[in-house]
Amino acid sequence: MEQLITGAIVQRFFEKFNDHLSVDVAIVGGGPSGLVAARDLAKMGRKVAIFESTLAPGGGIWGGGMLMNEVVVQDDAAEILREFGITTVPLKNQKGYHTADSVEMASGLIFGARKAGAVIFNCVKMEDIVIHDNVVCGLVINWTPVVRLDMHVDPLVIMSRALVDGTGHPSEVVQKAVNKAGVKVDSPTGGILGEKPMWMASGEETTVTNTKRLFPGLYASGMAANNVQGGFRMGPIFGGMLKSGKKLAKIIEADLA
Repeated sequence: MEQLITGAIVQRFFEKFNDHLSVDVAIVGGGPSGLVAARDLAKMGRKVAIFESTLAPGGGIWGGGMLMNEVVVQDDAAEILREFGITTVPLKNQKGYHTADSVEMASGLIFGARKAGAVIFNCVKMEDIVIHDNVVCGLVINWTPVVRLDMHVDPLVIMSRALVDGTGHPSEVVQKAVNKAGVKVDSPTGGILGEKPMWMASGEETTVTNTKRLFPGLYASGMAANNVQGGFRMGPIFGGMLKSGKKLAKIIEADLA
């Protein structure tokens, strides 16, 4: 029995991995914007893979606000959550806003993306990007523990038609493009402006506005997009993140069509 169980896991994982060595869309970071984009793009028929460096996808949702596991969304974002079957509760004293259980929201977004056909590889860290003929066309990956332990182990490569930076505040994918490849991205300076302090209303708006194609083959969503463009942070309100994912899916689908 031991050999059967181990063999089943190894065989199925490598079948899945081998089938996603080349994808339409590779999303680095399984936060809310990436999960929404992955679900929508998979429903459009695109081959989508999420590469999440931690054990549990979901980004900053799980902890709610200061470990109180509730988050806030606006009316239009609550509609997105309901598409996933996630419960929202209107605020009694403030029209236009809802709360959502952060554990239900994170798990619901993960489940929705997966059931739509997106594949999630967790504990996988992006080390670098691939550029051919001035087009970003893939990412270089390794196991997260290998990277954290600074082990000298060569990585592997995933090729993509669209590579998404969904890494949140650090904008790790765009950092590689700008700092290592010398890419000039679609920002006011051609580089990364860096995130500003908290201003919830502005941050919610600019998270969606800043979601865009930054360079051929390279996109950013959520807080990664805001960091690139110098937007404000917003804390435990997630409407802009969800709407960013929706917008990103439409942009990529139009580019790949």
